Amino acid sequence: MAVNLSPPDASHLLPVPGLELGIARAGIKKPDRKDLLVMRVVPGATAAGVFTRNRFCAAPVVLAKKRVAGEVRALVVNTGNANAGTGVDGLKRAAKVCEAVAKLLKCKPEQVLPFSTGVIMEALPVERIAAAVPQAVTDLSPANWLSAAEAIMTTDTVAKAASRKVKLSTGEAVVSGIAKGSGMIRPDMATMLAFVATDAKVSKSVLSRLTRNAAGRSFNSITVDGDTSTNDAFVCLATGRGPAARSGKDEKALEAAITAVAQQLAQAIIRDGEGATKFVTVQVERGRSEAECRKVAYAIAHSPLVKTAFFASDPNLGRILAAIGNSGVAGLDADKVDLYLDDVLVAKRGGRHAGYREEQGAAVMKKAEFRVRAVLNRGRAGATVWTCDLSFDYVKINAEYRT
Repeated sequence: MAVNLSPPDASHLLPVPGLELGIARAGIKKPDRKDLLVMRVVPGATAAGVFTRNRFCAAPVVLAKKRVAGEVRALVVNTGNANAGTGVDGLKRAAKVCEAVAKLLKCKPEQVLPFSTGVIMEALPVERIAAAVPQAVTDLSPANWLSAAEAIMTTDTVAKAASRKVKLSTGEAVVSGIAKGSGMIRPDMATMLAFVATDAKVSKSVLSRLTRNAAGRSFNSITVDGDTSTNDAFVCLATGRGPAARSGKDEKALEAAITAVAQQLAQAIIRDGEGATKFVTVQVERGRSEAECRKVAYAIAHSPLVKTAFFASDPNLGRILAAIGNSGVAGLDADKVDLYLDDVLVAKRGGRHAGYREEQGAAVMKKAEFRVRAVLNRGRAGATVWTCDLSFDYVKINAEYRT
């Protein structure tokens, strides 16, 4: 069940000059669903990416990581098959898909970035994908953002897409993006794919920095179940057909816009978490560094005991305090920690607050959205992570994933 997540409005998804999207039906998993996406970008565009740190990364990730350093002319995405755990044969199959796209788009195969998501350890059906590529190329259009978001869905229940405009000193630029993901979600990266594009003109080095920073505050700040996928990728494209980011101020404005779109997509992934009924913001304050605050936040957000308590609306606060204490932060003084559920102070200086009543905590946790706030009282840094509960349906969805 999606948590307060409405399908994106196609009328609010802005075309990005210099970028076209085409979809097709390859019949990899469900014969009646479109499951192939081709994105074509104009010559001279810049690209940057952040990829999974799972050492068992998929064949398309291996190729995309190498190729994103050069000129990128196209992206190709298939669902239903992850092409992971497939060895050398998987690399050859991913390369053949790129060759099929390059031939029709009249570019070099190494200028095509491949992406896959779906079942692991199954051979990629190259013939089906190659046969569907002409249909996707014929369908290429700047207006296909919503269709593209739908095409890359797997266990997602709702397509995820977002757009916004940003004012630079040289004019107004557009930022649009799509993502997929609802399970196997954890930072580094979150099973997710995300693609964000802008028409702003920006150098490759700057775009790489903006992409890393945006990832850190969006896709690397979410968790559903604590599992890092083999296929995760977040790619940013800048077509250069719009205003140039000529100053540090412009770059900050563009980074803010890319981050905002990425955060909207990342939060949509959590709201659509497999079996999720609660959207939870975990906010850690007054730590010595952002890194230690994130460590505490993830200790809370990853804990199955905490997440099942969220699902039951059970203010079993000992689970949250135990997770904080188990975060591995050196020198953390439990006697200084305060804990809130929304604005309700439930623990003061490491112990139950004298004025706290359990019905207050239960009332907060019954809401579809709430906040857990841990105040460490040892510094000035902070960090925020978004997560969801762990329900019966999560087990059912994943137990039946291949059936």
